[in-house]
Amino acid sequence: MKIKVCIAGATGWAGSALSRGVAADPELELVAGISRKAKGQNLNALLELEMAPVPVYETAAEALNTVNCDVFVEFTQPDSAKANVMTAIRKGVHVVIGTSGLTDADYNEIAALAEEYKVAVLAVGNFAITAVLLQKFSEMAAKYIPNFEVIDYADDRKVDAPSGTVRELVKRLSEVQVPNETVAEADRVGPPEVWGAKMNGVRVHALRLPSYTISVETIFGLTDERLTIRHDSGTGAEPYVKGGLLAIKKVSSFTGFKRGLDSVMD
Repeated sequence: MKIKVCIAGATGWAGSALSRGVAADPELELVAGISRKAKGQNLNALLELEMAPVPVYETAAEALNTVNCDVFVEFTQPDSAKANVMTAIRKGVHVVIGTSGLTDADYNEIAALAEEYKVAVLAVGNFAITAVLLQKFSEMAAKYIPNFEVIDYADDRKVDAPSGTVRELVKRLSEVQVPNETVAEADRVGPPEVWGAKMNGVRVHALRLPSYTISVETIFGLTDERLTIRHDSGTGAEPYVKGGLLAIKKVSSFTGFKRGLDSVMD
């Protein structure tokens, strides 16, 4: 049987690319989309897909009360993402989260609810395979180099900082080790913001400028040597489709909460 998929944010930059990917995959069936601006319309007509009509709903609650789906994909905005995810969990639907901006506290609440309702939630900071490799290589380096910081790049219209990619990265790095800091905070001169924000004990610097999509640098330093591991995204959403389809197919393979695409990769 095909996996029935509902995508919140189905007409957005990443959501529309994933919607097309789901529609083209023989193992999946796109049954509904969610978009406030496109409510009441036919998603397939909007995306120029040649298949049966797919309804677009205004809210997650409306969609999940109307259609039967196996996996709910969250690709909207930080201000609505958590509520959408909680709604899907309470409906007994597995969830894949692609929206950035959710905090560790948000994920703790989501994880507890997923355990209560015996469903699976997979939160992915970045679906691109190169971003997954950046995380893995950075974790490897953090085992041997105790001095590191992270730079987060995105375009000037991105409202949340840091990105979901970086939130996931610094959590994982902090679980390897918290980096050293040569100068104590009490001894530092200048505005504290210039030194970067501490997240999970890791210094993060966020840039929001035109021409960037999503880029991440983990910079490691030792005496007389330095290692930089960097991931750059282009302007298209296609790199996220393959990982998104994998997440949709794999999310039902466990119960509870997992973070990171590599947690379900073979």
